[in-house]
Amino acid sequence: QVQLVESGGGLVQAGGSLRLSCAASERTFTSKAMGWFRQAPGKEREFVTAISWRGLSTTYADSVKGRFTISRDDAKNTVYLQMNSLKPEDTAVYYCAGTSGPHWGVTTAQYDYWGQGTQVTVSS
Repeated sequence: QVQLVESGGGLVQAGGSLRLSCAASERTFTSKAMGWFRQAPGKEREFVTAISWRGLSTTYADSVKGRFTISRDDAKNTVYLQMNSLKPEDTAVYYCAGTSGPHWGVTTAQYDYWGQGTQVTVSS
């Protein structure tokens, strides 16, 4: 089973930036689509963004479009989430996830592998 480990979370003021990283344990990472989800207190886990295998395509939730950027470095088995212009409503635990195949999805059911999550807190 692929293991995913997130890092880079923290506390930042509104308008600031943060970069999250997600490292995968296996070389098969290159054949998978990767996504980021987030979950705020009292809310359902929410899709944020995803990237296809080889980084051929990306998709973003409307709430983060234009502010967040997903990328991947297959040589390092790592996917990144660059977050700019952060808002207090971005506060959540952020999870990276991987599919079994090359195509991304926008629901949690479409992902087979999950990290432990990293906390992002945006102060107003």
